[in-house]
Amino acid sequence: MHAAIKLAVEAADGDPLQDFCIADLKHPVHVTGYACKPASDVTVEDFIHRGLAKRAATHNVNNATATLAFVDKFPALNSLGLSMARLDLDVGGIIPPHTHPRGSEIIFVIEGSLYAGFIDTSNKLFARVIYPGEVMLFPRGLIHFQLNVGSSPALAIVALNGQEPGLQFIANSMFGSLGLKLDLLEKTFLISSSEAAHLQSIFTKM
Repeated sequence: MHAAIKLAVEAADGDPLQDFCIADLKHPVHVTGYACKPASDVTVEDFIHRGLAKRAATHNVNNATATLAFVDKFPALNSLGLSMARLDLDVGGIIPPHTHPRGSEIIFVIEGSLYAGFIDTSNKLFARVIYPGEVMLFPRGLIHFQLNVGSSPALAIVALNGQEPGLQFIANSMFGSLGLKLDLLEKTFLISSSEAAHLQSIFTKM
């Protein structure tokens, strides 16, 4: 029995069975990831991603943009258990509270000053301003955030230990989910019906 449990645990997220497996995005994703592109068709260009090279536009409600390099954008990540993202935040810009249900995150600040942190399951806050050259870790599944508190634009690179770690913004999920009863929002956030309706009207359009 012990051996069977041990085997099941070890097999839950096994190591790759080949050197690499460039995702073939033409086929549907499976539990273990995408099917592999034929090895004979793979070139060095498959292992290079240019999507994080340029600053993203930040003219939006958050004054910030997260440019993702998950497996659907960078197929070489398939089966390797990692991904990246670039964070561009204008002055006052925010990456709102969110979670990655399938990955932990580590952030490296390149430019600017970010108030960053996470909240654990006992509702304890771990947060402070981080500066260029500093690194901070956000454990898997916990709510975390970044806010530019400096006087100039901020830039950071993040890495995650999952090829598709997921991304769920808390406010967008609660107020932007069509069909969620206003009564539930009122009781959860201790707000009035009109306030709940107003917030829902904002987030369902985002």
